[in-house]
Amino acid sequence: MNRITEAFSGKTAFIPFVTGGDPDIETTEALLHTLAEAGADIIEIGIPFSDPIAEGPVIEAADVRALSHGCTVDDLFEMVARVRRSVQIPLLMMTYYNPIFVYGAQRFCERCAQVALDGLIVPDLPFEERDELYEVARTHGVTLISMIAPTSSDERIETIARASEGFLYCVSSLGVTGERSELGAAARVMIEKVRRVSSVPCAVGFGVSTPAQAREIAGFADGVIVGSALVRIVAESGRASADDVARFTAQMKAAIS
Repeated sequence: MNRITEAFSGKTAFIPFVTGGDPDIETTEALLHTLAEAGADIIEIGIPFSDPIAEGPVIEAADVRALSHGCTVDDLFEMVARVRRSVQIPLLMMTYYNPIFVYGAQRFCERCAQVALDGLIVPDLPFEERDELYEVARTHGVTLISMIAPTSSDERIETIARASEGFLYCVSSLGVTGERSELGAAARVMIEKVRRVSSVPCAVGFGVSTPAQAREIAGFADGVIVGSALVRIVAESGRASADDVARFTAQMKAAIS
């Protein structure tokens, strides 16, 4: 059983997302410790990118801030290596394929393994085109996390579910990332379809921002993913955001426990 699988054992996993390098590497490093200490079960670290097509304005602005301050992929790898000295929960990189392509898939996955990253999420990599990266990642012990969305057909959901490892990222609603007042029933329906063919854990993201929403999702999903709400806290409080992030994380954990 690897660390990602263990994170779902006997509980609903809380999976926060932070944009790496926003507002700077030092703050991101401190926040990873804060999130782990406050009860996060898995943490996603976003690689800032200039054309984040799946992101709403909150995360897009965070990407701009991180890039304007000179954050690089190597900076993030080095930061993760430092964090790994004391943080043992699963750490994932969420990135578009372009940074991996530019870095080189083989070299990128080698670095993931060297710093003990557990997995990758690549939103713009179609499932049908993932084989090359999947094989390289697998060679280095890095789990490639698959995604499904409300637009996915029943056949596609079943195909992806059967092949998924670690957990399945279920996009709760159409559109880009961002906080939403209502999430709808799409995620519940998708997970019902997944469970007909696979026991892979299902985590729901895109739009989750309140304890009440997290509690609702925990009623049918194995994990709750929160991104924009946390990134907004960092945007508002900057380098002094640790206490607010810890408080929010504790509230979300209490809601799903």
